[in-house]
Amino acid sequence: MFAIPFFLTAALAGAQPVPDLGPETEPPSAEDFNPLPEDLPEEGGQVVVEEADPHEEQSRLDELYSDLAKAESPKAAEKIARKIQMMWLESGSDTVNVLMSQAGKAIQADDTALALDFLDVVVTLKPSFAEGWNRRATVFYMRQDFAKSLVDIERTLALEPRHWGALSGLAIIQRRLGFDKEALETFKQALKINPSLENAFKAIKDLEKDAAGEAA
Repeated sequence: MFAIPFFLTAALAGAQPVPDLGPETEPPSAEDFNPLPEDLPEEGGQVVVEEADPHEEQSRLDELYSDLAKAESPKAAEKIARKIQMMWLESGSDTVNVLMSQAGKAIQADDTALALDFLDVVVTLKPSFAEGWNRRATVFYMRQDFAKSLVDIERTLALEPRHWGALSGLAIIQRRLGFDKEALETFKQALKINPSLENAFKAIKDLEKDAAGEAA
């Protein structure tokens, strides 16, 4: 199981919200909270998700992750990554899907409090749904509540250790707190899973340059 290092939670203890502590790497924004993809069919105002065999679904996901890591071009990687992200959104619950969509609309309207209300219900109804925890972690980050964001990132990665979005979020928080060495390793881990992450690639270059400068 994935565990957030103690030094991060200790660094945040008793300091909420945390002020601006350093450089960013494309922090989350409203664009990360689009409603469910338009190509998922709707019926009677509710999102309909086809029943899928969990074992077949996991096998398909493993295959996509393998293909992603070996992608021969950024365009190919982005296409595969999109398929994985579509699978991340498949909660298996019509109610959860609707709540996720409403949370997306709320954050696009800059109403993070309402988004949290929806996402609180999502993680209560479907605690095994990694993307629910990930999206709530992102909203907490946007509200500068890094401690709660870290807790939800840990839950996301416990359910899906290959979630590059959650890993990137962890790396951004590590970097903001000044733990550059740890941030570098986390960004590398995310990039290894998804080689199309341009922001992670740039962050790695910047962090390696900074480390080289300090060593000189």
